[in-house]
Amino acid sequence: MRLSRVRAAAAGACALLLAAAGLSGCGLTSGSPLADSVRPGSIGKGRPLAGARLTVTSKEFTEQIILGQIMGLVFKAAGAEVLDRTNIQGSIGAREAVKSGAADGMYEYTGTAWITYLGHTRPIVDPYEQWEAVRDEDRRHGITWLPAAPLDNTYALVANQANAQKYRLRTLSDVARLVKENPGAATICGGSEFAVREDGLPGVAKKYGFTLPPGNYQKMDDGVVYTQVAKGSACTLGVAATTDGRLPQLKLKVLEDDRHFFPNYNAAPEMNSAAMEKYPAIAGILAPVSRRLTAAEAQRLNARVDVEGEDPHEVAKDWLVREGFIREG
Repeated sequence: MRLSRVRAAAAGACALLLAAAGLSGCGLTSGSPLADSVRPGSIGKGRPLAGARLTVTSKEFTEQIILGQIMGLVFKAAGAEVLDRTNIQGSIGAREAVKSGAADGMYEYTGTAWITYLGHTRPIVDPYEQWEAVRDEDRRHGITWLPAAPLDNTYALVANQANAQKYRLRTLSDVARLVKENPGAATICGGSEFAVREDGLPGVAKKYGFTLPPGNYQKMDDGVVYTQVAKGSACTLGVAATTDGRLPQLKLKVLEDDRHFFPNYNAAPEMNSAAMEKYPAIAGILAPVSRRLTAAEAQRLNARVDVEGEDPHEVAKDWLVREGFIREG
């Protein structure tokens, strides 16, 4: 684990303690200042955030860390001093950091907010209406949602090509059939959150009408899931993110959500409202960046980290420079 990730993980633990204690102040001393020498490109001209001190955060998986670095770097190029507190463990910890003011912003997913944070059980089919509903309801929590990216990182169940052919797996309805016809073969590897979230296994099982036998769900680190599913022996199926760069690299088959259970998970800047009131220029700085973040682009960026072994911070900076959003030096 790189030093920057160790520091960020420590910051995540502190934020979780703050959330558990119900504290509204920051009080965190860990985190790494972004020391990059960057300046405005197509965004941040005139350095509208000069004098601002902003903290960015994220959850602990690759895409989230990259998005957190993207946010931090554009703030830095626009003149702000930026503290990097990305890589917080779990969705709730990162959310509470923004809500409490321990962090000023992050990229969050509309479906996660609608189901996990706001407590709804039925997703809204239209992506814009889903974002709009989250934006409107979350205002009372002191959170401002800026326009969402095209990037839709939804859940999926995947299988390797051999198992998909052997068990005739093309859709999630086929998974339900497999559970009933051959329950011993219906094994799933996935993260701990998916096992309990309403937009995870409990909801999928209810929507598709199956009950997974006890012991058929193996909890493991999200990164390990992909290699285990590719091997195909420990589990037939795995829980994946549709923008993960390992899917094409490992030739995993994404099963169709034929009954449209999973919500839209469009990534959007979730900002502390007090920070937005103080620095309204943030909206204009992030808007063109979000518009460029597509699912295909995210999968390419994620692959550079998870397949090619590059550092998320450097991947984020290289992308921003290549797109012309910021310049080095």
